[in-house]
Amino acid sequence: MTVTKTTATTATAETTAGRGAAIHLEDVTVGYDDRPVLEHVNLTLQPGALTAVVGPNGGGKSTLLKLIAGLLKPWTGRIDVLGGAAGVRAREVAYVPQAEAVDWGFPISAGDVVMMGRYPALGPLRRPGPRDHAAVAAALDQVGMGAYARRQIGALSGGQRRRVFLARALASEPELYLLDEPVTGVDPATQEDLMRVLGAEAKAGRTVIASTHDLASATEHFRSIVAVNGTIIAQGDASLVLDTDVLRRTYGGHLLFVGDRAVLIDDAHHHDEAAGGEIHHHDGADGGPGHRS
Repeated sequence: MTVTKTTATTATAETTAGRGAAIHLEDVTVGYDDRPVLEHVNLTLQPGALTAVVGPNGGGKSTLLKLIAGLLKPWTGRIDVLGGAAGVRAREVAYVPQAEAVDWGFPISAGDVVMMGRYPALGPLRRPGPRDHAAVAAALDQVGMGAYARRQIGALSGGQRRRVFLARALASEPELYLLDEPVTGVDPATQEDLMRVLGAEAKAGRTVIASTHDLASATEHFRSIVAVNGTIIAQGDASLVLDTDVLRRTYGGHLLFVGDRAVLIDDAHHHDEAAGGEIHHHDGADGGPGHRS
């Protein structure tokens, strides 16, 4: 299907529906090349939200996060993030990609990775000072990785790497966290630790949005749910994942009903399909190494 792209209009803080919201998307459509991935998306999230984005592979979860981060431009519609256009307040947004979007062979220590979260505020001519090193140490301690600051990132386990990249986000002191499958494939203890940290950030007034394929985790750890499959299927509190009608409309053929129980058949390690050559940045604020899909 061929879709005509038009210039998108950015919402301002004066938009009535989005006034005071951390995130406001109004009739947004976006895709890759001429293939739409998300169409007519309307979404509003308030500051302090702790929200899980759920849906099937290829349904648009990663694309939604990239839109909010300002890494993708909408074809149509209006977007407001932290009171301005998406990307304008990038220093206050921490975007953490899926684990497979990271080059784990890059020769850099865990502490250096976390320090990258400080660079956008430093500017090109400043070197990290005592306050920056203290913020890095505090972030590593917060995720239980203080003893691994000098360890090469590729030598860490999968769960330890997730902890380090969350520490990088924490060190940037953002108002908005955008995390793509932050607890996929980690052990239960790591999952609990990471969600405890994110929950504390939300309680402190920061906004947390994370995609997940794990509906049990979404119910247990998040306060609200956004169900996505080509558009916003439903938005509400965490009980949405117990609504079989919402699950059926969200997952379609990926949802198998055994009696009155819903069983999901899903691949947890799959990006929304992107156009060849798209660069998946580590976050929206610095020019760190990315991954070409």
